[in-house]
Amino acid sequence: MTTFSLLPAPASRQMRTWLCVGTILATGLLSMQLSGTAYAAEDETASLEALEHQMAQIQEQQKALQKALMGMQKQIAAHRAALTHGGGSSATQSAVSGSSHHTLTTARNTTTGSGSGSGSGSGSGTGHKGWSPETGSEDVGIESAGTTATAMNTPHTTGRHVTGPDAQPVFSGQDDHPDVEAVIGHRAEDMISRIAENSVGPHARETAGGQAAGALGDHGVFHMGPVTLILGGFLDAAAVVENRHIASGTFNYWQAMPYPNESRYHTNNFEGSARYSRISLMARGNVDTHSTISGFFEMDFGAGAATTDAYESNSYAFRMRQAYLAYDNSDLNFHFLAGQAWSMLTPGRIGIIPRQESLPETVESSMLAGQTWARQLQFRFVKDFLQHRLWLGLSIENSATLYDTTGFTSSDGTVTLPNGKTATVSSNGTGLTNDAPFSNEIAPDVIGKVAWDPHWGHYEAVGILHFPHDRVASLGQGHNNTAIAGGGGGSMVLPVLPHKVEVRLAGLAGVGIGRYGSVLLPDATLKADGDVAPIPSIQATGGVIAHPTPRVDVYGFFGYQEAGRRYSNYGGGAYGYGNPNYSNLGCETELSTLGCTANTRSVMEATVGAWYRFFKGHYGTVEAGAQLAYSRRDAWKGQGGGPDTSMSQIFLDFRYLPFQ
Repeated sequence: MTTFSLLPAPASRQMRTWLCVGTILATGLLSMQLSGTAYAAEDETASLEALEHQMAQIQEQQKALQKALMGMQKQIAAHRAALTHGGGSSATQSAVSGSSHHTLTTARNTTTGSGSGSGSGSGSGTGHKGWSPETGSEDVGIESAGTTATAMNTPHTTGRHVTGPDAQPVFSGQDDHPDVEAVIGHRAEDMISRIAENSVGPHARETAGGQAAGALGDHGVFHMGPVTLILGGFLDAAAVVENRHIASGTFNYWQAMPYPNESRYHTNNFEGSARYSRISLMARGNVDTHSTISGFFEMDFGAGAATTDAYESNSYAFRMRQAYLAYDNSDLNFHFLAGQAWSMLTPGRIGIIPRQESLPETVESSMLAGQTWARQLQFRFVKDFLQHRLWLGLSIENSATLYDTTGFTSSDGTVTLPNGKTATVSSNGTGLTNDAPFSNEIAPDVIGKVAWDPHWGHYEAVGILHFPHDRVASLGQGHNNTAIAGGGGGSMVLPVLPHKVEVRLAGLAGVGIGRYGSVLLPDATLKADGDVAPIPSIQATGGVIAHPTPRVDVYGFFGYQEAGRRYSNYGGGAYGYGNPNYSNLGCETELSTLGCTANTRSVMEATVGAWYRFFKGHYGTVEAGAQLAYSRRDAWKGQGGGPDTSMSQIFLDFRYLPFQ
């Protein structure tokens, strides 16, 4: 009322009248057009296009009303300035009144004619947004004249920044330009690609599976000019109690599960840490109406540095989990990613979209035995078709080969062969890299994926090519060896009760690709002559996940991974992986001096658990999780049989998610 009192009574009444009329018109149009979309729900694809069309119209109408408000506020600012510099003459008041009337008349005419010209979201430079799977529609924002706020077109703003869903422009003088926050759907803030409704949908942000994939928050969203910053992460306090001593904390290293010949087989263990607390950040800007560039960082403290001690400071090292840039074009339905991210071999749950990988909700940071995954450098090219239901992807990814050299004498990646020659398979890192083996690689891994999102479920088929490489040499001569390895598999997510109960199945089989499973079984070994011998492997997971209430997640998973045999015998010596001539005679006796080679044949894990979110509000989410797990490791038979071992674990976890 104070603002309107600065104007003459007729102008004040006129502005109030037109603002009331404009508000009623906008509200009526919004209600009628949004209610009309309900009848198109039988065909989701048509419904999505209709929503985009109608939202573009509503945004144009809001833009016109906003333009009227801009004009009025400029006149108010001019009137204030006139009062400040010598009082308000009748001429000035008349000018204000006349200009306000002209502005309102122009706004009414613009509103009447704008709807039909912006239907497609293209034509006149207007973009349109994808459908939000959480709400069924996008939040529509207030926009300055000449710009439409969409998930693909956040406006460039300058000056003071006004935030909130009811943001209004602010002026300090008649020459100022308004600064208005682009208010868009929270899901669209961090998930740029459009998707089809498949009854599975993206991760719920606060679930452990979503957090593992890299879910960002819907609270920590900041608009800084043309760039949007989105925060994510959580503070984590996790612990494990187990009936074997494996010094890996909540990260299971199954190949270190001891046999009875080791004293740690007979010892219980407790270990807890906050090292898997996580910080993530996404920066997103719009190149034009249809294309967006984004960058994503995700870090935790999971690395153990040389100075880390578990007796006093527990100072674990900051490490990179993900760091990549992505380009998305909604006009061409093309997506590009470059940097370190979850391998495209990792199962997904919708489309082929970063941070929408299908990962188990377990507390253990190694996730699940048999889970297919890696995080590594990649250059990923993805195209989607048929209203975002069919996705094709090609990814060129960093390669590595995990060798097993049982039976050979090796040092720093150089293996002594029984014929006196040497084979070089890797070299320890130097310079800025850590002192660990880095395998010889002649080419990157090549991964292809097809994803299909019908109206019910998500289905994937995937394939990989890998090229293990070494060099065999003797004095003054040598030659290189390259093998062709790879495999294929698939995954599916079945929404038994959409968004309530889902079944997940995934599997991968091939040769030379064991490192892509959580158990880290070897990719290859060597023949007696030094040639590369890729090891066959198979891995599979299955699980049921239920969300009985919005605050509770319950799950059960089973995982399995197995490696085949590749071995040779030369001059009375046994070499390779799983050789039946290896001695396992001492595996069952504590502190036995007899041999226990026991190459791992398979690892299985069965686990159940639950998460409960007991605090959830504007301050974020606080949740607790508990998990029971049983794992079993079986070895290849040798002299003395094939030993096995098992482990039972209880995991407990508390997490605070300030941005979710």
